[in-house]
Amino acid sequence: MKEKKEKMKKEKKPNKLIEIIKKKWLIHGTKTFLLILIIIALLIASNMLMQKLELAPIDFTQEKLYTLTEESKEKVKNINKKVNLYFIGYTEEDANVDLAKQYKKINENIIAEAIDINNRPDLANKYGIESGTQGIIVECGEKSKVLTANDLVTYDKSTYETISIAEEKLTSSIISVTSNKVPKVYFLAGYSEFSLSQNMNYLTMYLGNEINEIKTLDVLSVGKIPDDCDTLIITTPNKDFDDIAVNSIMSYIQSGRNILWLNSAITSQKDMPNVNKILAEYGVKPFEVGVIRETDASKMVTNSPDLIIPEIQSTTVTKDLYNTTGAIFINATKINIDTEKLEEQKVEQTDLLLASKSSYFRTNFNYQTNDIVDGEETGTFVVGAELQKTIQEAKEATEEAEGTSAISSKLIIFGENYFISDYQLSQNSQYGAIQLGYNKDLILNAIAYLVDREEDITARKSTGTVTYTATEEQDTMIRIIIFAVPIAIIIVGIIVWQVRRRKK
Repeated sequence: MKEKKEKMKKEKKPNKLIEIIKKKWLIHGTKTFLLILIIIALLIASNMLMQKLELAPIDFTQEKLYTLTEESKEKVKNINKKVNLYFIGYTEEDANVDLAKQYKKINENIIAEAIDINNRPDLANKYGIESGTQGIIVECGEKSKVLTANDLVTYDKSTYETISIAEEKLTSSIISVTSNKVPKVYFLAGYSEFSLSQNMNYLTMYLGNEINEIKTLDVLSVGKIPDDCDTLIITTPNKDFDDIAVNSIMSYIQSGRNILWLNSAITSQKDMPNVNKILAEYGVKPFEVGVIRETDASKMVTNSPDLIIPEIQSTTVTKDLYNTTGAIFINATKINIDTEKLEEQKVEQTDLLLASKSSYFRTNFNYQTNDIVDGEETGTFVVGAELQKTIQEAKEATEEAEGTSAISSKLIIFGENYFISDYQLSQNSQYGAIQLGYNKDLILNAIAYLVDREEDITARKSTGTVTYTATEEQDTMIRIIIFAVPIAIIIVGIIVWQVRRRKK
């Protein structure tokens, strides 16, 4: 009997494994481990959900370099054609792919995706793309545009800085492949030291980004202004026009087409009757020898009287630049307009930029003082103007004849040329003149207006230094993540600890 009882005691002896499991530290440890697994699973699930939703990333840069601007949204929102942006050699996590996917939020017709070219032999064969290369195909039906990775950036040789122009390139490419017409801008060659290839490289790039086809015109070889020219650009003539050039330009004006004229200050008198003949068509008098200088420190740059900040007027061309810090003109000259003859010539004048009333016009370059010398002309000088010349009045239809539309030719003229050049103010300057102030916007808006693309008149996104400036909504979200979430976790931890403490 005694042996039987001892045997029963041995059988009732607790199992060591069960005892270990029952220990509180293991139970709590197991719960903690399971909680960690659940948190990790939730993070993975939320990440997958965010990727599926294709939400735009929060952009902390001051210039919103990774967020579509309102201008781009306006340009693409009404596109009713299917557009595909194929990012070849890119990953889905790439910043440019993220940026491109934001177009779909504005217009479902625009789809961006990163693809492996090995899985799309159709695209490889169509565009001649080899495996291992990187590029972007913007495709709309039979029209397409291929961009390289280098097209999305520009390089500042003075600062060694790589600057993203991805949005400008992508938006312009989308509009380019969906537009029925791309404006053609011709630069008159052979009469000026300013040329696209030598000292206006930035302008060439910016114009390309704005969906323009840019060409250089040798009118002596061609014999006329091409019929497809939407705007003719004339830079500071340093010699008179030949008869072929002046006759071609006169015919161009009479056909009701437009001119952008840039004329820097001249330091010596030159006899250019043919040049002046073209200007006279719009009521502009010959340019005088001389340069505009400032006496108001707030209207000049780095206390240099020759670097003036003209006052931008509120016009169609300058509406988005009005009340900004303005453009910076270097050695500007005044534009003399024969106001008494404007009505006779059927020309309407609109001032775009004016030098301030504290400025003066210096013709004697031997003066060493920055003060106004007796006899020097002072006042508000016109340094930018639009002159619209009516070629043919509109006629209403009658029973005997059909009606006709009005035909007019527009001239936008600036008394400056260096402001759109790559010219640097000094050896220590980090940027070309066109990159200063609103110089780039001023010239691009003028061209957009002349090629009848008023929707492209805007103040464009800067691509300068990246700094953190969150919106109010983003700031609230960040504060919740940084402060509220950790506090909530601490509170939950305290509650759990108190509950477990009471159970003991």
